[in-house]
Amino acid sequence: MSGTMSSLESLDQILAGMMETVGKSKEQIFDIGEDSRQEYEGLKDELEIIKEQVVRAIDKSERVRLNSRFARNRLSEVSKHFDSYTDKEVRDAYEQANEFQVQLAVLQQEEKQLRNRRDQIERRLVKLQGTMERADKLINQINVVINYLTGDLKQVSEMLENAEQMQEFGLQIIKAQEEERKRLSREIHDGPAQMMANVALRSEIVERVLDKQGIEQARIEIRDMKEMVKDSLAEVRRIIYDLRPMALDDLGLLPTLGKYLKNVEERTGIIIELRKMGREIRYPSEMEVAIFRFVQEAVNNAVKHADASLIQVKIDVKQDLITAVIKDDGKGFDMTQKKEGSFGLIGMKERINMLDGKINIDSKPGRGTLIIVQIPIDADK
Repeated sequence: MSGTMSSLESLDQILAGMMETVGKSKEQIFDIGEDSRQEYEGLKDELEIIKEQVVRAIDKSERVRLNSRFARNRLSEVSKHFDSYTDKEVRDAYEQANEFQVQLAVLQQEEKQLRNRRDQIERRLVKLQGTMERADKLINQINVVINYLTGDLKQVSEMLENAEQMQEFGLQIIKAQEEERKRLSREIHDGPAQMMANVALRSEIVERVLDKQGIEQARIEIRDMKEMVKDSLAEVRRIIYDLRPMALDDLGLLPTLGKYLKNVEERTGIIIELRKMGREIRYPSEMEVAIFRFVQEAVNNAVKHADASLIQVKIDVKQDLITAVIKDDGKGFDMTQKKEGSFGLIGMKERINMLDGKINIDSKPGRGTLIIVQIPIDADK
């Protein structure tokens, strides 16, 4: 028995050491990705400045080249009729032609240097883009490994009949979790985090403006900064709402759906018609969440992939049955072809099946998509 315990302790130590090493590697890769991302953003800004400088250098060179041509013509005229001009006029014509020639040479060299720097930045940006993508991919793979090593798949294994199914389904779950975390991290990085960085920068600008231009100009900057804070707060609330709309618990399914669809319509410009039938009945939380997520998934697909201009949503609420219908006028798809990355739809189907519901999808290329889900209500529950 003591030998078994010793072996288990050794395995735990090996696993702990391995996880520590993997964790450090993940942090190093993350730092590389972040450093590359910061350098990428800085070089993008520099590239725009360099491009503007190249344009200005070209314009200036053209003007000097034109003046140089006129000066050479003048010098040629003076040389042909040397006796007709004074010594000063001859000397001025020569010096002016020489001065424009020198200016042109300097400008051409400057333009060449700017073009070389532009090309260097563009090549560096391509390499940095590859580094960032590789770092993100490696972090994703490491997260999958960490979750797979430390995660408890016992409940999942009880639902599956063989090891192959367990492995495939477990990895799909882990992948879906990591994709969601990656999406949230990017939304926060590109949204609130970026806005907060801008607010910090604007606060420094306010201090400079206050010192140099006075309080009135500083107030204008402060008003702009307040708008940025409001936008950031709205973005944070949207992310929280996407995770789980709190109004679902307070107001119920139909009011929450109406608010959500109105926000989507305002954000995208796509016409969304909501038709509610029956009485507003409160159902068990898992049923309301299932219907809401189903409608959310179907509407998001229509917005992102269908190129739809009109989305119609109908919710029919009865005492013993909830029916949801989502129809769009988008480009549709071929239902006979298996689509990659359809785990979200599979998850929706599984959720509906767990509630003993039914889901039907009808779509053809060029004819839009129609999705219907029905969930029965068990009065005994």
